[in-house]
Amino acid sequence: MISYVIDLFSFLQEERLKRLKHRMQVYFDASRPDHQAALRALWSATYPGQELHGLISDQWKEMGWQGRDPSTDFRGAGFISLENLLFFAKTFSTSFQRLLNKQGGNRAAWEYPFAVAGVNITFMIMQMLDLHASKPRTFIRAVFLQMLSENEWAFDLLYCVAFLVMDKQWLERNATYMEFNDVLKSTRVQLERELLMDGVLRIEDMPSCSLLC
Repeated sequence: MISYVIDLFSFLQEERLKRLKHRMQVYFDASRPDHQAALRALWSATYPGQELHGLISDQWKEMGWQGRDPSTDFRGAGFISLENLLFFAKTFSTSFQRLLNKQGGNRAAWEYPFAVAGVNITFMIMQMLDLHASKPRTFIRAVFLQMLSENEWAFDLLYCVAFLVMDKQWLERNATYMEFNDVLKSTRVQLERELLMDGVLRIEDMPSCSLLC
């Protein structure tokens, strides 16, 4: 019976990792209807009741994309970075809106662009977890795989925590946009430290998860 449970656990872990890796390999394709629909869904979740005039529009700059066409900003992390933003917007809307609107704390005159920061956070987490490797090369990845076995949405949940940690560090440093990469690096250090803490078996056990509203 114990052997059966272990085999089932291992199978579940492998299947979820396989699905996550597949998500990470999907490039954003502006010609795909499902990718277009995801962009529209992100707009609706971000600005409820505000009409979007087009997938290429100056409106996207309000969200913190670099230009009128947000699809050009997904090159670094692919479609999963859009999925992460959408998950954050729908699952923790209060926290999402607080970061989007730069509420709380003394803000710099030159703030980080919200959406582009989100794409960078996705890329940072992928690197930190070393998920592209065929076999675990770091203990961080092994810890995360255990968490993935418990919750298929562990990556997306970790993303939300990471965004809040980044913003908190941003405020504590009174940082400006030129310091964004430094803040992102220190965010990674804090996430790694928390993931390796005793008693942290799920994303929800991380101390910084308390930042989520």
